[in-house]
Amino acid sequence: MVVDSAQAVRNGSLILVSGPSRGGKSRWAEHLLRNEVRVTYIATSAKRPDDDAWQRRIALHRERRPEHWHLLEPGADLIASIASLPPDQAVLIDALGAFVAIHLQQEDVQWADLCSDLMQALSTTRCTVVMVIEETGWGVVPPTRVGGLFRDRLGHLAQQLDRVADAAWLVIQGRAIDLHANSTPVP
Repeated sequence: MVVDSAQAVRNGSLILVSGPSRGGKSRWAEHLLRNEVRVTYIATSAKRPDDDAWQRRIALHRERRPEHWHLLEPGADLIASIASLPPDQAVLIDALGAFVAIHLQQEDVQWADLCSDLMQALSTTRCTVVMVIEETGWGVVPPTRVGGLFRDRLGHLAQQLDRVADAAWLVIQGRAIDLHANSTPVP
């Protein structure tokens, strides 16, 4: 089935794009916004200048991104970045895993408050938001407590976001699957 993915992008919508590493999720998210005139790209990851492999990945993203897209690198301040965006534009957040990782040291109550603040910022923005979310937990159980905490927090937040999302895509092996059209929510 061929889907016109551009139809999924509407002003003020939240679109999730999830999948494993190297599955094509960032490319798909960029594709969804290919016809948008005003796009802000929010890179959530730390810069990691001494990591050559990471720098090569970042360079690939830069090369694909249209020159007219505006880049924000807010680090831990994703919520403030969303709240400060001018209305009626598109936003690509790539990716949620870095946001979770930055806040792993927070206690459960602080983390819940932060998630609530993120949900509030997303619900009040008048921007179209495409959010990339890494999928974890499909492989080996993390051998450390912090690895398990990361997996659990990311998975739980992804489910919270899906409940309010207008569209959700799973991108695996370079193929995109429309989750809302081809699945049933788990009760």
